[in-house]
Amino acid sequence: MNSLSSNPYKGTRDYYPDDKRVQNYIFESWHKVAKRYGYEEYGAPVLEPLDIYLAKSGQELAGQQTYTFTDRGDRQVAIRPEMTPSISRLVAGRRQELAYPARLYSVANFMRYERPQKGREREFWQLNVDVFGDDSNYAEIEIIKMAVDIMSEFGANSDTYTIRLNDRRLVDSLMRDYLALDADKALATTKLLDRRAKISSEDFAAQAQEIVGSEETLQKLLDLVELKTIDDLPEEIVASQPAQDLKSLLETLRSSGTDNIIFDVTLMRGLDYYTGTVFEIFDNNQENNRSLFGGGRYDGLVEQFGVEPVSAVGMAPGATVLEEFIKLHDLLPETKSYTDIYVATIGDCYPEASHLVETLRQEGLNIEFDSTDRKPEQKIKSASKKQISQVLFVGQKELESGVFSVKNIGSGQEKQLGIKSIPEYIKVS
Repeated sequence: MNSLSSNPYKGTRDYYPDDKRVQNYIFESWHKVAKRYGYEEYGAPVLEPLDIYLAKSGQELAGQQTYTFTDRGDRQVAIRPEMTPSISRLVAGRRQELAYPARLYSVANFMRYERPQKGREREFWQLNVDVFGDDSNYAEIEIIKMAVDIMSEFGANSDTYTIRLNDRRLVDSLMRDYLALDADKALATTKLLDRRAKISSEDFAAQAQEIVGSEETLQKLLDLVELKTIDDLPEEIVASQPAQDLKSLLETLRSSGTDNIIFDVTLMRGLDYYTGTVFEIFDNNQENNRSLFGGGRYDGLVEQFGVEPVSAVGMAPGATVLEEFIKLHDLLPETKSYTDIYVATIGDCYPEASHLVETLRQEGLNIEFDSTDRKPEQKIKSASKKQISQVLFVGQKELESGVFSVKNIGSGQEKQLGIKSIPEYIKVS
């Protein structure tokens, strides 16, 4: 009989206590920032009808990367690959009851069937932050400021990352009015621009040539991707409303202290539902020069569920890429066990020691109670491996005297204490 593998499913990972503490640090930081801005937490099912992804998420995500199956009721369902369709469904379900602007957030896990690589897993965790019912660009400003605050919460300075900004309406105008591409060619070109950073300039030019056809249009496209500012856009495009809106957004953010934000005409955000501003946070470190997370405006999703339209802006930072960023930039704080003290028995004194432990727990201490018959040095070794710094031994001698030895196994310092003094000593040490 073959042994079962102890490895997790490909593209997923196990979270041992050390790993889970790092993940919880990231989650707690997310919760803190979201609540700071007045966002309320929600939850949604891990399974959704496949239709909600086919409608707007794009064929690559819905058709190639989504885990799907037919359930026993002959329904086509999917393990959620993202949260945006789900939260749009939730908003549609309470369209008339919600107070607007509705500020909502969640921390949840997702699955996508794609090639696992550094910073990208098949099962992943994200913060999802969305504001519904604000048509102004103040919604974009708030979401981007939240992104900056998330980075600051992890200790990142503005010189460690760059915010890249674009607008899908501007892209549509460039494709239609400047490059004169039909709908199919425009879509193919935006998909190519979305993966431009992953291919060589030669391959990009060759693939663009196949799509646009003429040399003149190709040269226009190649010139566009080199532009650095909105004012460098073709004259007829600079004067358009999307360009002016984007310029105003950039200026407002810069004037409020967000000085690491730039215009990037090639920024697409691959999902089909974006309708306006899009942005991404990029790591400036050359060892990890990649997108960390992003978001944007998507005003057309809620109405897909048969209700009146509701505007929306959101973003979705991922835990894995942020963990890599934090570690690479040496920003990860020291994590330790949530257990305050390791209480270990000496000899057969379980009932009395158990009562002592319960008393200390009622005083607010987190305690691991080791009543095994192992040797004291083995119990100290276990506490050390679990990163529990304080060990208290309980035997008949200690119980009779009412004086207990608390040992810090890191420093070696040992303190003799009565039971009433133990909680305060542990909390301040």
